[in-house]
Amino acid sequence: MSVAMKTVGEALVGLLEANGVEVVFGIPGVHTVELYRGLAASKIRHVTPRHEQGAGFMADGYARVSGKPGVALVITGPGLTNTITAMAQARQDSIPMLVISGVNRRDSLGHGRGLLHELPDQHGMMTTLALYSHTLLNPADLPLVIDRAFAVLLSGRAGPVHIEIPTDVMADTVGSQAARPAMATRPCADGETLQKAAAFCADASRPVILCGGGALAAEAELRVLAERIGAPVVTTVNARGLLAGHPLRVPASPSLQTVRALLRDADLVLALGTEMGQTDYDLYADGGFPELRDLIRIDIDAAQLARGPRTALSILSGAKAATGGIVGLLPDRTAKDDTSRAEATRKAALEELTSKMRAEVGIIDAIFQALPDCTIVGDSTQAVYAGNLYCDAPRPRAWFNSATGYGALGYAPPAAVGAAIADPGRPVVCLVGDGGFQFSLSEIGSAVDAEAKVIFLVWNNGGYREIETHMLEAGIVPEGVRPTAPDFLLTARAYGVAAVRLVDIEELPGALADAAARTGPSLIEIHQTRTVGATA
Repeated sequence: MSVAMKTVGEALVGLLEANGVEVVFGIPGVHTVELYRGLAASKIRHVTPRHEQGAGFMADGYARVSGKPGVALVITGPGLTNTITAMAQARQDSIPMLVISGVNRRDSLGHGRGLLHELPDQHGMMTTLALYSHTLLNPADLPLVIDRAFAVLLSGRAGPVHIEIPTDVMADTVGSQAARPAMATRPCADGETLQKAAAFCADASRPVILCGGGALAAEAELRVLAERIGAPVVTTVNARGLLAGHPLRVPASPSLQTVRALLRDADLVLALGTEMGQTDYDLYADGGFPELRDLIRIDIDAAQLARGPRTALSILSGAKAATGGIVGLLPDRTAKDDTSRAEATRKAALEELTSKMRAEVGIIDAIFQALPDCTIVGDSTQAVYAGNLYCDAPRPRAWFNSATGYGALGYAPPAAVGAAIADPGRPVVCLVGDGGFQFSLSEIGSAVDAEAKVIFLVWNNGGYREIETHMLEAGIVPEGVRPTAPDFLLTARAYGVAAVRLVDIEELPGALADAAARTGPSLIEIHQTRTVGATA
């Protein structure tokens, strides 16, 4: 019986489908055209950004909202190097991203013959960034490579994975076989270790729980544990929205003195799925984060557990399994009805912010009040900085941005498109500054093509105002911080997108409602001199 043959490109599409991929973001080129063979006949949707960096950021936004790996398909050389910034953001924020690229033909690798898009060692470059990078030299290895890629994406601490396929391999044929999804395996703590953690929790009188993005899947277990031991739950940027509305929530940054005081007073701190990195715990780089008395860390990454502050107990496990296990081992007693510490910390943390920051947090609150179901995707801009210090998001995954971790500018516009594609039923508010927007302004066109319900909310303060302020405070004459911006309204309208500049900040709820009623993208500008009530 003859075996049906497929090209590597056709087989790749089938393997992606088998692993649940529904969308790929990419810009086709001569060096990837064979990978597109069979894509049109598949169930996978292709979305074209205006720049490969946008493809990576779209995959990032898609992954954060959907919880599934985002996939980018890019050409060799400049296509891949354009994607590296997005991969670095994903690496820092533990976002699952699969980047599939071309590479020049096998017999050219390492010879430096001046081929189009040639790099000295593309694979070597990617091994410094990706969790796993593989060059497909043998077409028959494709199923094994895809299987390993998804196993890496789904099993441990997430991040970017890279597969490169030489141009002469893409058109080769492989035998057709039944494709199956990759198996995911996650570490799980042993009973003895969980019993020790439960004993710590039972004995604590002033416990606090710290949650990072790795705790998002553990909300139900987290809620039970927090209530049983009466622990305020402090959420970092990527965990905002956990326990939304709950009296034990503390949606404030551990960089704030108020939150640090809560932690300093605690006799037990349980840290779930957080790297305890500088951009969350020491944003101002003042070295003032307190030494914690008894710290228990739960993380899926053994290397991460070896970093950071000294612990009383380290647990290698997913947050959901470990938290549920601890709850099951706690003594059977009535939950602690002690929410006063959390309430006092929420109030004091908000008051600790400057009046300018509180006004910016108020605008974020107004967005969520006007559009309770929306997702806010932020760039590195002043209102987002304020929100990262304090944002009471209405649900998990409703607030995320690039102003933490790697800190890339231009992230929000393409990431918002990816977020809208992942969940088309929700409006997505792209909160971006005039400086950052110009990094990826053309992605308005991508939103139009994809009919993505993205509301580009431009925070126009006439340049890189945060950097200008920093220069002035450091006694440096500001230079290079006032790049000329286009008329954003005219730019949006050139793409056929409805756009409005607010005369008064009080117009924001109505403008958001109008934008959310449209089927595609919209643009709203808040201008520091033309909008009454703007604070940036």
